[in-house]
Amino acid sequence: MITRRNTFALGGALSAAGLATPALAQTRSLANLPATMIWSVYDVGSTGYVEASAISDALGRAHGTRVRLQPSGTSIGRILPLKQRRASHAWLANELYFAAEGLYEYATPDWGPQDFRVLAGRKNAFSVVATRESGITRPEHMRGKRMAWVPANSSVNIKVEPILAFAGLSLNDVQIVQFPSYAASLRALIEGRADCAGAAPAAAVLRELEASPRGISWVQLDPANAEGWERARRAVPFVEPFAETIGAGMSEQNPVNVMGYRYPMITVNADAAEAEVYALMQAITDSFDMFKDANPIMPRWAMNLAGTPPMDAPFHEGAIRFLRERNIWNADIQRWQDQTLTRLNTLRAAWAEFLPGARSQPAEAFAEAWTERRRAALATLG
Repeated sequence: MITRRNTFALGGALSAAGLATPALAQTRSLANLPATMIWSVYDVGSTGYVEASAISDALGRAHGTRVRLQPSGTSIGRILPLKQRRASHAWLANELYFAAEGLYEYATPDWGPQDFRVLAGRKNAFSVVATRESGITRPEHMRGKRMAWVPANSSVNIKVEPILAFAGLSLNDVQIVQFPSYAASLRALIEGRADCAGAAPAAAVLRELEASPRGISWVQLDPANAEGWERARRAVPFVEPFAETIGAGMSEQNPVNVMGYRYPMITVNADAAEAEVYALMQAITDSFDMFKDANPIMPRWAMNLAGTPPMDAPFHEGAIRFLRERNIWNADIQRWQDQTLTRLNTLRAAWAEFLPGARSQPAEAFAEAWTERRRAALATLG
């Protein structure tokens, strides 16, 4: 992280991000809070970018900290600056899980499982959305139905698998219909070319589906179905029951039981200074009232919500210290932390053993060999 105490102008990039520029003489209330930070974030216009902008602006007004947002539309584009320490923080979605596990684009000799930690993450919702006319309301109803699928959209695809697993199904139990983009996959429901698709409730196109003659429904996951949730977590470990009220086809009066995950997650390198991590947790909490009304989703950044698992990587020690002091951290969270840290360390050890003998393999063979080695390493965890 950047720790220089002399502030400096961040020029056009700062202005473009719409950030506050308080007087240089403003008294700093947190001694270990960096004077300047660079946050790697999602593209301009994304929910993640809006949230990062709101919080960084509040930090500027409350504490005089200057933040430059560095947007990117790709997973690698957000994570590489953090890895190379050109960014102090990255605001990530499931690419954090892929990077920690060494999956997809991170299953290459230059990557492998990354040693990252989280500070906090906003609760988000995901499920399979369907046309009302399809009759799909539970995961078992998906059997034999036309599932819209975007092969390159790993972040969505990996969250569909636990929903199928909830009912003991797999991709072999649905009819895969491929589309070139996330938006196209959702529009296919309106056009009658698919019955269902993985989606976040806030997707704008779903309002069109809701208003269309086909109607909208959601695959609901019973929060009391312990066996279903156990199967879902075996598919991916970062999911939890969540009752969503914000989005198409749902409201405060009509909540929908879907799958919860975290987006965005504030992420740092494992060796980030504990005092600085702690200070940022404190600063975000102190300035909560300044950003909580920026949009309907921002209240979920309250630390009693955003500072709890599951996350896609372990918590940083500086965040843990802060959460303990606020009586948010408890024995169940510590148990989750220990298991997640053990998983990460097991994968990193397996990678260190695997890489020297496999580095020269062609890309496809390398990825396949690592997939087998990763599977074997995780099997040792029981």
